[in-house]
Amino acid sequence: MTAPVLQVALDLLELDRALVIADEAVAGGADWVEAGTPLIKSAGMDAVRRLRERFPGREIVADMKVADTGTLEVEMAAKAGATIVCILADADDAVVQEAVRARDLYGVRLMADLINTAEPVARARELEEMGVDIICAHAGIDQQMVGRTSVDLVRELCGKVSLPVAVAGGLDAGTAAEAVAAGAGIIIVGGSIVRSGDVAASARKIRKAIDRPKVRRKAEKTPDEKIRALLLRVSTPNISDAMHRKGAMEGLIPMCGNLKMAGKAVTVQTLAGDWAKPVEAIDRASPGDVIVINNDRATHVAPWGELATISCIQKGISGVVVDGAVRDVDEIRKIGFPVFARAAVPNAGEPKGYGEINAEITCCGQTVRPGDWIAGDENGVVVIPRERAYEVARRAREVQKQEERMREEIHRGATLSRITELEKWEKR
Repeated sequence: MTAPVLQVALDLLELDRALVIADEAVAGGADWVEAGTPLIKSAGMDAVRRLRERFPGREIVADMKVADTGTLEVEMAAKAGATIVCILADADDAVVQEAVRARDLYGVRLMADLINTAEPVARARELEEMGVDIICAHAGIDQQMVGRTSVDLVRELCGKVSLPVAVAGGLDAGTAAEAVAAGAGIIIVGGSIVRSGDVAASARKIRKAIDRPKVRRKAEKTPDEKIRALLLRVSTPNISDAMHRKGAMEGLIPMCGNLKMAGKAVTVQTLAGDWAKPVEAIDRASPGDVIVINNDRATHVAPWGELATISCIQKGISGVVVDGAVRDVDEIRKIGFPVFARAAVPNAGEPKGYGEINAEITCCGQTVRPGDWIAGDENGVVVIPRERAYEVARRAREVQKQEERMREEIHRGATLSRITELEKWEKR
């Protein structure tokens, strides 16, 4: 292959939607069309049949992720119209050998997916010897969360095997170009295309990037910078959905309207109206942090006001959450600083100094530990466990992209129930 191949992965549940999206992706420059594993599990071999009918002259990839019954599953996909069938690279050798025999019988090609393979280079060489046609460098979601990327895997593989190398896993225009520069010949893109509001334009952007790959080295961000940037890009409903509708604080009111915040928690436990520890927490916090205060849910007296807010701004703190009341809301609103509380009241308490800073607390129904991530906007505030922050932020971005596509389909005349096939997927 002299030019990189762009393969669109239709990782959806709804076949009719997938077909429309495939049309748009091909119009934008996609070469190969993949019936993704979720689509195959949802619609079966009909997904492959319908794609073959729709695109008679194109490669149709069936991402079967074959782990057993190699002959049977390759035969199923081939008879349905697939020209390339995906197997798992870490399947038993007997399974691979059966798949290769079926490949020869039915005239298809085999792509071996290295997802979660412990020794990818060694296994790729073994698969080449067994007769596999294409090796797919694929870093799964969990691997991506700990910093492993598919592009890194391409760099390891290229030059070690003579087979064409495909690459999949969270690619966008920038990382797709990097993968081509690293030696990949088949670029597999799912979410960045199929979850876009304008599928054709997104495919076109990636097509352009891989045809003329220009890798621009960006200054590497710290893990915290990456998390903050992602959280500020999405909404708290996106984050809640990414956490399976968990993490949302109860009863909070955004005191300053259309403002967003994201940062690591500095926790404060205080008694009703005692503002000593909340104010001392400003000195303990680092730029970008969010101060989270348990004020015993008291709404008759405030441990927070304008002067503390100005101090936060000077320190570079991202926002404040109070399980209780705040005051000076008019001035805080003029300043434009994210403050969330249960109520606004005129009276302040006294700085007695009870309580502690950076202990585990309960705030508005959620457990908050020092270092947990806090995100807030007009919808409310969500707590994200610190060990899952990057993963949740990435998943929230995928939720946002999915909604962008669904919004576009609704504007075209579809309804939400039809898009999601609610009746089909209602619990039986």
